[in-house]
Amino acid sequence: MTDSITNAPTPEESLRTLLDGNRRFVGGSPEHPNQDAARRAATVPTQRPFAVLFGCSDSRLAAEIIFDRGLGDLFVVRTAGHVFGPEVLGSIEYGVGILDCPLVVVLGHDQCGAVAATCEALDGAAPAPGYVRDVIERVTPSVLAAHAAGIDSRDAIVEEHTRQTVDLLLDRSRLLADAVDAGRTAVVGLSYRLADGTARLVSARGLSDAVAPAQA
Repeated sequence: MTDSITNAPTPEESLRTLLDGNRRFVGGSPEHPNQDAARRAATVPTQRPFAVLFGCSDSRLAAEIIFDRGLGDLFVVRTAGHVFGPEVLGSIEYGVGILDCPLVVVLGHDQCGAVAATCEALDGAAPAPGYVRDVIERVTPSVLAAHAAGIDSRDAIVEEHTRQTVDLLLDRSRLLADAVDAGRTAVVGLSYRLADGTARLVSARGLSDAVAPAQA
């Protein structure tokens, strides 16, 4: 992909760049692009990330590492279980509306603690402490939707939660929905596997038909 600071890639090019970087990471041959002093200097006056990465806060999910990217490439927003409220939504809208990111990625992963805690709470476990309960409440609709669809596997529930988050972002944010409708931005869901490091497309809104089926 061309330099993300001076050129504006398409949503499809941005996704391809991420998945290519993930393949290098999985294969043990990362290139560590845009991580040198020259890149650091180039990003001082401005930033032009090519993707907003909204992911789970899990310590095993460091975005620039698993997608083999560097400084100025990704606008990263992370919360436990990739749940969101106004501050998170405003941050994502900043990435799209102010920084002109052509891609928003919702990144979920297997063995997600937030999803596991929600499943346990729905099964009658003792209440979680403090504001962890708020995280569980925000994940609960996704778990209930998965159960209604006959999905019982925890990892499959995580993928459903990722899909639900993509839909909810577009439902809650007129700015994002308008950007997708205008073809300026795509919103996709990726599911990451901790054991092998692969990221797989599970949801796509706004990608061209030629790209989305081939990646799903």
